[in-house]
Amino acid sequence: MGRALMVLGTSSGAGKSLLVTALCRIFSNLGYDVVPFKSQNMSLNSAPSIEGGEISRAQYLQAIACRKRPSVKFNPILLKPEGNMRSQVVFMGEPIGSVSAKDYMLSRKEELFRKAMKVLDELKEKHDLVIIEGAGSPVEINLKDYDIANTRVMLHAKAKGILVTDIDRGGSFASIVGTMELLKPEEREAIIGFVFNKFRGDASLLQPGFEYLEKRYGKPTLGVIPHIEHRLPEEDSLTEFPRVIGKLHIQIIRLPHISNFTDFEPLHWANGVDYVTRPEEIKGDVVIIPGSKNTVKDLLWLRENGIEEAILEAHREGSFVVGICGGFQMLGEKIIDRVESKRGEVRGIGLLPAKTVFERSKRTNHLRAEVLWEQARGMQVEGYEIRFGRSTSERPFSVIKAINGAKTFEPEGAIGERAFGTYLHGIFHNFAFTEAFLNFLRAEKGLEPVSIEEWNIEEEIERFAKVVERNLDVERILGELGL
Repeated sequence: MGRALMVLGTSSGAGKSLLVTALCRIFSNLGYDVVPFKSQNMSLNSAPSIEGGEISRAQYLQAIACRKRPSVKFNPILLKPEGNMRSQVVFMGEPIGSVSAKDYMLSRKEELFRKAMKVLDELKEKHDLVIIEGAGSPVEINLKDYDIANTRVMLHAKAKGILVTDIDRGGSFASIVGTMELLKPEEREAIIGFVFNKFRGDASLLQPGFEYLEKRYGKPTLGVIPHIEHRLPEEDSLTEFPRVIGKLHIQIIRLPHISNFTDFEPLHWANGVDYVTRPEEIKGDVVIIPGSKNTVKDLLWLRENGIEEAILEAHREGSFVVGICGGFQMLGEKIIDRVESKRGEVRGIGLLPAKTVFERSKRTNHLRAEVLWEQARGMQVEGYEIRFGRSTSERPFSVIKAINGAKTFEPEGAIGERAFGTYLHGIFHNFAFTEAFLNFLRAEKGLEPVSIEEWNIEEEIERFAKVVERNLDVERILGELGL
């Protein structure tokens, strides 16, 4: 039987996801067979698993850090918010319904928790170490009795717990004390120490606080992690949408149900991106409509708020328009949706020669494709798809050459006049494509071409983990785990 280590946080955004990612890589580097686990994650950033289902991007990244293929077992319950206090419930990668927060809390939660714990038990049996991520704060008084992502998981797994806090926000000592005081005795006993995250400054100045915590609770401070500049995706619950105008003004429509916005991180790093929500703001060199959890509802929101007309006006004035997944579907001529929104036929924005029909079966796949768009024709790219829609176009953006490694030949996306759309999430993480895309637009403005620094996620995980390891008492943690 393997061991379990759980990372709890004093709040959302404390850094649990990335600390788990770092620990996964640290213990993997030490030769342990390690896997991640989060019983329940609420996220609109999802990715395909090896089984063809959906898991949170956080557990997807943690699986890579463990050198494992991402599995639905690492994130059995995924909640995808739909608005109006409702969420789609995805269990073991498959959608099983849409419920209100209250109904979920009072009906489905316990059943799914029991099933998730069976999955956790199986992981413990098969691996040396399971590193578990908590969710938000483990001691919210109004939620604790219904919480299936924190201390109940820790006690079930007989896990050792680490409590992490974001010191950059301030109030970290108070938040640790408050959390510890609200834990039950058996929960408090499971905590082996504290981690202060995102620190800027001289850690020795914190010593009086460390001494207070150890005297009060008999628990040491296991580490002070500095603020680390990185290119790893953060937890999406507290994401700040940037508003940066670079040499190119790249605007992204912040849809009410925006999803998979990590698609645009390379554009932000290379140039800067500007998320917008009002029609009078829309005037960029590039206007991008991102993915959506509810495509038709967000299309109608664009229409009702004047943003659709603003996009069309910007396009007439020379803006290049791009749609990714749901954004691509919106830019087409029409959408027939009797699955997601059940609104039937809805007129699209009309900038792309494409028609979309929503089907009940969801495609969740890793893809390799060859680009047909003139400015990057013949380029080989990779990405993933998560969609109900099936689209047809006489002018496809690319041809899918492999689905989950199996050879195929399947046109996807569409090309219009100064516009394209694609189902390929992660298209801009293909750096050669992004460089070609940006330099095409820069040439139009008389700007010098740029070279984009290439990097890969493996190198970034390794670099991040090394910084964490240098600032964390790994030997103490190993001792507590009996490893």
